[in-house]
Amino acid sequence: MKRVLIISYYWPPTGGSGVQRWVKFAKYLPLEGWQPVIYTPENPEQLATDESLAAEIPAEAEVIKTRIVEPYEIYKKLLRKSGHSKEAVEVNPVNAQNKSFLQKAAMWVRGNLFRPDPRCLWIGPSIRFLKKYLKEHPVDLIVSTGPPQSMHLIGRRLALATGIPWIADFRDPWTKIFYFKHLSMTRGTEKWHKKMEQKVLDDATVVVAVSPLVQQEFQAMTQTPVQLITNGFDECDFAAEKSHMVGGGPEQEFCVTHTGLFAADGNPTMLWDVLAEKCNVNESFRKALKIKLIGKTDDSILAALDKAGLSEAVDNVGYLPHSEAVEQQRNASLLILPLRKEPEYKAVLPGKLFEYLASRRPVLGIGQPDGAMAMILNETKTGVVLDWEDREAIAQFIDSCWEKHLTGELATDGADISQFTRRNLTRRMAQLFEETINS
Repeated sequence: MKRVLIISYYWPPTGGSGVQRWVKFAKYLPLEGWQPVIYTPENPEQLATDESLAAEIPAEAEVIKTRIVEPYEIYKKLLRKSGHSKEAVEVNPVNAQNKSFLQKAAMWVRGNLFRPDPRCLWIGPSIRFLKKYLKEHPVDLIVSTGPPQSMHLIGRRLALATGIPWIADFRDPWTKIFYFKHLSMTRGTEKWHKKMEQKVLDDATVVVAVSPLVQQEFQAMTQTPVQLITNGFDECDFAAEKSHMVGGGPEQEFCVTHTGLFAADGNPTMLWDVLAEKCNVNESFRKALKIKLIGKTDDSILAALDKAGLSEAVDNVGYLPHSEAVEQQRNASLLILPLRKEPEYKAVLPGKLFEYLASRRPVLGIGQPDGAMAMILNETKTGVVLDWEDREAIAQFIDSCWEKHLTGELATDGADISQFTRRNLTRRMAQLFEETINS
């Protein structure tokens, strides 16, 4: 098999959305004639762990690790000692919310002294290690996946030093990511980021984006080909024998489910108001309603639910292994996906969107109705994206889902989502690998 070196900060047993993309590619790449060689930190920061993901790694995969020095752990300890909640440290580290003096100072240090991110101390040691490693264990191709964008700087310098073709895979943008403007950077630092982003885009053999709008933005910046390969879902995770999908009915709970990180700046307060109002006028709805929060949820979300009078309906489950989170998705009556209230999120395609599609449950997205997520939901006819403040439209959609729930007609089985299976996406990635090394 041909060999591809994949430089990724996130790898099992680390859990969360940043891991899924390349674990799933690695799982299926051997079937396409490629051996994945994963380079990852031995001791990364882990906001969540998921031991079950180890079963996804194929026997053909080679995993190499070196230790990383990063300052995040010191920062987190300082915040916790000063009385900040765990959620303030882990769920909302960089956003537009009000911050304490210590948080603001930490943001300035993080934004200006650790460039492009706090994993930058791993760049030099990684290049030295990998140059030696590649002399003894050659590969045909290098892939870096970010954020953290430090992975791309490792990939770039390694490609320049070795002449090996290099693909820069952007799971999120760089300078146009929503939190970039919140990092308290000096003009000089901001200029440095834009310069390095341009170098990565120009020096890569190929750039990959996960959203069509990000693809367009990158292609306008560089002559390097920018390809679109979205995130997706693994059919194995949604096999019929693994789950009994609830069809609805008047005796069943009406489960409004959110999975994954639920940050303060994605708090859908209008949705909570609509649900509370319906509870007040419909006793059957009030008794059936269950709001399930699967993953790390910010305290402000729980406070908003309490203020709306919905606390009795809330089941704050917390983080679950991926397989169990999928089970919760399949058994939802309605899946909600509020985006952060940031203009940059118009271009974002959240990774969990595709697993929502595979769950065959209706999806209520809350964000920009003309954004990338709306394009997918409209194309597949699996849900809608409504504006944060569009009370009437949100209420109408909830009413529609409730009526379908009562008659057991919630499933969206007719949608064609085959283009988003991990198997098909890996075929496309492997084809890109071949084209890259042959060019």
